[in-house]
Amino acid sequence: MLIEIHAIQNHSPANLNRDDLGAPKTCYFGGVMRSRISSQCLKRSIRTGEQFKLLCGGIRTRQLAKLIADQVGGKPDAKKRAVKILDKCGIKAKDKNKSDMLVYTTQEAIGRIARLLQANDGEGDQLVEQCGRLISELVAVPDMALSGRMLETGVLDDTTVDASLQVAHAISTHEARPEVDYYVAADDIPGDDAGAGYVDEAMFASACFYKYFSIHWEQLLENLAGFQGNKEFLAAHTVGAFLRGAALTNPTGKQNSFAAHNPPDGILVEIKETPISYANAFANPVPCKGPRDMVCQSIAQLGQYVHNIDVGYGKPDKRFWFSPNQRHPLTVVNDKQEEALAGQNLKSLDKLVVEVVRAIGFDWAEVQTVTVK
Repeated sequence: MLIEIHAIQNHSPANLNRDDLGAPKTCYFGGVMRSRISSQCLKRSIRTGEQFKLLCGGIRTRQLAKLIADQVGGKPDAKKRAVKILDKCGIKAKDKNKSDMLVYTTQEAIGRIARLLQANDGEGDQLVEQCGRLISELVAVPDMALSGRMLETGVLDDTTVDASLQVAHAISTHEARPEVDYYVAADDIPGDDAGAGYVDEAMFASACFYKYFSIHWEQLLENLAGFQGNKEFLAAHTVGAFLRGAALTNPTGKQNSFAAHNPPDGILVEIKETPISYANAFANPVPCKGPRDMVCQSIAQLGQYVHNIDVGYGKPDKRFWFSPNQRHPLTVVNDKQEEALAGQNLKSLDKLVVEVVRAIGFDWAEVQTVTVK
């Protein structure tokens, strides 16, 4: 079973996700340049956002030895021992503070390793084996269960976690080109010269994005199999929290300069067996000027494309459409008449989350009682 999330989100001028030159990321799609937000950027903003904090049990760092040592009380050599043990696990130290690789592990694994170092002296093979096993096996946390883990140390076995979440790069539904902001900083206490104290340029763009996420329910359950509690409740809580995060969390890039905190104008959630992205609804880019505004036309093209896919390939098992206060209906034109696309129409995000979690067999209020430690 797949839980697929499609969103139309119009951002005011911003630079949410920069390339190596500091410009907003772009791509070509449908023969024209589009604004783009990378899937990695979207996943990180959701994972580290307020909506997901009770489920974020993983940590990705090069300072694993320090984190372990910080939890070992009364042992002045704890960090040196942690460095040596991690080195024997294939996680080699680049300098005194950091390893040569970014390690994605769990808070539980760090705590358990720290307790082992607290109870045992030295860096013997048995202790190394126990610590390595904890890094390999303690992976049943929602953020890692969703995003997966690629960790190849050359020593530890079975460290890979297959992701249950697929995320597309968000692309603008229309042609979009970055613009240049020329700005100056004035000196509050000017001297003889009347010039600016500082002059620079920054790039930005404004775009209406199509976003697509797909959660594989059975893989999510499998990844949470080691959870010491009700894994089904935790998985359902993960789906609901991720849906809220996808709606309410924005990337943080240059937000102090642009404050582009614009929630989606429409979210489509479908429960089905076969993954389908609706990005091709915008292969013909939304016109910048037309009878509808950018958001309305993007939703109209989405609705028509979804209808065409329904006719050609069959409908999903369940469908939910949310637009704030039902501001934008998801419609299709049949016999020159505009009518709502079949599915449950909702006017609040809270109701959308409740109904989606209910559709996969759970009560939202009940599953929220299960979190990670």
